[in-house]
Amino acid sequence: MNKTMEGLYSLLYLTLILTILFSLHTQIAHKLLIGKHPLHLKKTPHLPLRFNSDGTFKILQVADMHYGTGVLTSCKDVLASEFHYCSDLNTTHFLKRIIEAEKPDFIAFTGDNIFGSSTPDAAESLLRAFAPAMESGLPWAAVLGNHDQESTMTRLELMSFISLLDYSVSQTNPSVEDASSAAKGNTITDIDGFGNYNLRVYGAPGSHSANSTVLDLFFLDSGDREVVQGVRTYGWIKESQLRWLHGVSKGYQHPKERPSSATDCLTTVHVVSIPTKGGSSSATPTPCALAFFHIPIPEVRQLYYQKIIGQFQEGVACSSVNSGVLQALVSMGDVKAVFMGHDHKNDFCGNLESIWFCYGGGFGYHAYGIAGWPRRARVILAELEKGENSWMGMERIRTWKRLDDEKLSKLDEQVLWELHHAK
Repeated sequence: MNKTMEGLYSLLYLTLILTILFSLHTQIAHKLLIGKHPLHLKKTPHLPLRFNSDGTFKILQVADMHYGTGVLTSCKDVLASEFHYCSDLNTTHFLKRIIEAEKPDFIAFTGDNIFGSSTPDAAESLLRAFAPAMESGLPWAAVLGNHDQESTMTRLELMSFISLLDYSVSQTNPSVEDASSAAKGNTITDIDGFGNYNLRVYGAPGSHSANSTVLDLFFLDSGDREVVQGVRTYGWIKESQLRWLHGVSKGYQHPKERPSSATDCLTTVHVVSIPTKGGSSSATPTPCALAFFHIPIPEVRQLYYQKIIGQFQEGVACSSVNSGVLQALVSMGDVKAVFMGHDHKNDFCGNLESIWFCYGGGFGYHAYGIAGWPRRARVILAELEKGENSWMGMERIRTWKRLDDEKLSKLDEQVLWELHHAK
């Protein structure tokens, strides 16, 4: 009898404990917040990044959203006749429209995603700024500009937070596996800035390059503000970042097979580590690459005197320090084009040493611009070469812009790189 009662009491006690735990879970879990948002597991995109079965990979570049707090953050440099009321929500609406119209495979945000001085809560602004990208379910990535950190988060905190958002493939620091030296599996810490990383885009499904990197997307932190010899200037890409970048590029190439110029990214062969069914590794062309960062390099100023495609409407606001980015990219040989922001009134592409440097053009409505000159975004389309029975390596890279007007007008379409011309 005593044993029966003890067993009953134990069962009742266990039931009470489970009831209390369940009650706590249901009443408290939904109140766990990040800022004002419930805690939830990050939603991840289907990875790896990959070309489509039609041999294309489309990127939407969004430069300088300058997001504030939303509906209460007013627009800058718009005509009174254009909008009954204009706010950050116009930026949100533009991003939703262009995602729906272009149907990109990937979105690249190239800095000044939020305008720090216009928001008391950086995390809240980031969530609102990136909301259309997260809602789309598309993979996306971001770098920082010179205004993102002017609110309540440091640059490290910003990139860490961005990397945890739904469908973001952003990274705070590059992984060691992207470097030519050191053990794999760790994170590189001896590198300047936050938001230096490489995203690999694999070949089309079922193709010879399905298990190989066909296109590299390099993201770099160009900094914010610095003081040089007592004079304030913009940030720049540092030697440690270029050393890492060169290491990633070098990792694809045998020492005797270094590209001799910036036109050679597909004339060299490297061996990937993924074995074939027969047990041997497969050979595939060294991938081409695109680079994304916020602040332009000093050499972009030279394009004022050269042929460009697009508008050069304001001076290039770059650092007084030339850290040798252009020379580094040329020596690597794989970077075909660079996409940047910062100067909102510029939306041109110009060629320096066989590498195209392209502005995204001002996207956000809380950013300065030109009244009557529509906000805009850039689209980049990478295309594979069609082989006899399968998609091969890169054949062409094209770009154009879309305006936030009634028709989402398309303009300035151009070819940035083409395999047969490069050869």
